[in-house]
Amino acid sequence: MKRNNKLNKANSYRLSQEVLRNKALTKGVNLIAPETIFLSKDTSFGKNVTVEPYVVFGPKVKIGNNSHIKSFSHLEGTKIEKNVVVGPYARLREGTVLKENTKIGNFVETKKSNINKNSKVNHLSYIGDASIGKNSNIGAGTITCNYDGIKKSKTKISDNVFIGSNSSLVAPINVSKDSVVGAGSVITKNVKKKTLALTRAPQLEIKNYKRKKK
Repeated sequence: MKRNNKLNKANSYRLSQEVLRNKALTKGVNLIAPETIFLSKDTSFGKNVTVEPYVVFGPKVKIGNNSHIKSFSHLEGTKIEKNVVVGPYARLREGTVLKENTKIGNFVETKKSNINKNSKVNHLSYIGDASIGKNSNIGAGTITCNYDGIKKSKTKISDNVFIGSNSSLVAPINVSKDSVVGAGSVITKNVKKKTLALTRAPQLEIKNYKRKKK
């Protein structure tokens, strides 16, 4: 009996997914390999949207015109405006808002974050409880350190900001417009506009160093 119930549920889910996929295709959504794409009842698509294979849409996802969702991405509770590229291998969690012409790249996770026009988070980053202004670039390996073990705090990155790779932004923090954070930095204080902020230990070189032998 339990096995039959599981089979019935599986068949019901499969059929519901076929209905949702056909509905999206009828509206003009370009689902590449639709049998690998999973939708929710409230998934909303604009015009000229492309979804690559192996994408999962959780509840409350809205995709704007001319956007492209690349393979192996997972989206839930997310609003995407027009001309946005997501993925591959991106995870967009509840409260994510992507304004027009933004890009979220491979192995990027976002949560409760607003990313404004023409900004990019291209590689290997976590953006949580944050706002990013216009025309800003977030380098590979950047982390917004939003949780101190007790409460969540916010990171605010303004317009025309460049965050260097492998940087940690310890919230609460405000990175003002036209500023740069040097690669490998751990930033714990607000960054003023038109400044370079960096924290980096000096490089040491030991001459004639001999490695230990086994």
